[in-house]
Amino acid sequence: MGGGTRSGRSAVEWLASAAPDPRACRREWERNPFGIALLPAGRVWDVLVVPAALGRPAAEILSRRTRRPGPALSDERARRVGFLVPPGTADRWVGTGVRGVGEGAWVVVPHPLRGVSQVRWLVPPDGSGALTDPGELEGALHVVAVG
Repeated sequence: MGGGTRSGRSAVEWLASAAPDPRACRREWERNPFGIALLPAGRVWDVLVVPAALGRPAAEILSRRTRRPGPALSDERARRVGFLVPPGTADRWVGTGVRGVGEGAWVVVPHPLRGVSQVRWLVPPDGSGALTDPGELEGALHVVAVG
């Protein structure tokens, strides 16, 4: 599947575009033994962070319901899932147990193809710029929460 490499490269470019210096971001991914870089939230995306017990099943629901689910990160150590959503969402989100990460905050982001840290892609970015739709996410979290 040759498209995977191309998609991976465009995912790298898309993620790095959030950095103040995209080239430095790509170098950091290459040099860091864990394949991670710190990227600012609020420029290209915000992150909504939920407990993994809600986030993992919500990600599965989104994958079934939407044609192109947005990227989602999994922090194994903290047992959290972070959904990349449109910028500004973190400021407007109201929900118990959901932490919004937006402008002024930094996020540990693994390389889309080779991250080896505790932070991994549950749903990797495809480079298209697709983000998780906040309304769809809210619906999926509701389904998981009420069972």
